[in-house]
Amino acid sequence: MRQFSINRRQFLQGTSATLALSTLGVKAMPFTAADKTYRVGLIGTGWYGKSDLFRLIQVAPVEVIALCDVDKNMLENAAELVATRQHNKQKPKQYGDYKKMLAENKLDIVLIGTPDHWHALQCIDAVKSGAHVYVQKPISVDVMEGEAMVAAARKYNKVVQVGTQRKSTPHLIDAKKNIVDAGLLGNIRHVEMCCYIHMRANGNPAEQPVPAFLDYETWTGPAPLRPYDGLPHVRWWRTFMEYGNGITGDMCVHMFDTVRWMLKLGWPKRISSEGGIYVQKDGKSNIADTQSAVFEYDGLNCVWQHRTWGTPNNPDYPWSFTLYGDKGTLWASTMQCDFIPDGKDGKKSHIDVVYEKEKYPEDLTEPTNPKIELNAAPATRLHMLNFLEAIEKNGKPVADIEEGHISTSSCILANMSMKLGRPLVYDPQKRVVVGDAEATKMLERPYRKGYTHPDPRKV
Repeated sequence: MRQFSINRRQFLQGTSATLALSTLGVKAMPFTAADKTYRVGLIGTGWYGKSDLFRLIQVAPVEVIALCDVDKNMLENAAELVATRQHNKQKPKQYGDYKKMLAENKLDIVLIGTPDHWHALQCIDAVKSGAHVYVQKPISVDVMEGEAMVAAARKYNKVVQVGTQRKSTPHLIDAKKNIVDAGLLGNIRHVEMCCYIHMRANGNPAEQPVPAFLDYETWTGPAPLRPYDGLPHVRWWRTFMEYGNGITGDMCVHMFDTVRWMLKLGWPKRISSEGGIYVQKDGKSNIADTQSAVFEYDGLNCVWQHRTWGTPNNPDYPWSFTLYGDKGTLWASTMQCDFIPDGKDGKKSHIDVVYEKEKYPEDLTEPTNPKIELNAAPATRLHMLNFLEAIEKNGKPVADIEEGHISTSSCILANMSMKLGRPLVYDPQKRVVVGDAEATKMLERPYRKGYTHPDPRKV
């Protein structure tokens, strides 16, 4: 059995990320970077919004027409950075109202990098405006938002790619093709997924006046209005269920989505979860610091576990998934993979993450805070190329909105199960939790006054 290590030079010396895909046996992109200049807008100019935009600029001829953010300082900084990075060196127009940005500019592509509670409304409005959309994960904060996003993408015939870029991660593509699909694991009958990264903010900052440069009312949007206690950017907003779905909604969605892709899984038959705040009780954070969940399929359980305290069960794989087959085991993360065969005949193999530092030196000097995730940059570039291919072919991308909806909503249902204390069975055709009126009502979270929750029947 051969070692499944990728020659990094093939990723560093090629003419484009397309070569990286073809190296792994994935169909090459049918267009070149000179076919069309796409008119692009970005909503949410924070850490990952800028990172996604700059990865797109690296692989395609785009003109960044407009940026939108409710933080004027962040917006101005992003506009200046974009002017130095895009080909025409033009500074994009700046907006505080994304609806005005959509109305005043005919955009081909809209990237959405806002907090989770804004994803649904912005995505639906963007596809209605005629744009294709790249939206960050998780796609929604409740299940009906996700249903409406899928309905809108289909009704207006627009490509919506979700930022679950693990499906475009070179070493995971290799593992899927050469280990999973090749049958080296045999009959896969158990999956474990985890996150033991200490990423739960847990402070007690005092309430304070809202700074003049931040439109906090609009930042809050349809979510409940919390007292202002400092800039919500980067990690602070994620520590509140008002704006997202905790560590499970943030981190499990990546691992579960990758597992579903590798094993060709759809909706789980049943979802159950337990957990809560067991250790970190001294701060304002209201997301679970400890949680387990089971996503059930016929003859297969996908088990999630997170702790934002203590040590990981495997220090080499603190955020990862493990596929257990009767012929072997695959450990996999954003950084590496390890195949361990069952028995003496097979040979272990290791696959490392692919970097493209030499090919894209600007990855190392990008003046963003936090710094870009260097391990995710090649994956995001391939994800953008896949997005563009789907636009050109009028097809579905690898992380189509419906797949993002299944992965996101499964995590949301896990949180609902934890809160209700019972397993849940979701029927995506009827859009109900089977035999559970209380849980069905929770599929749509109340919006703040002045905002209307999207209806999948009326988008």
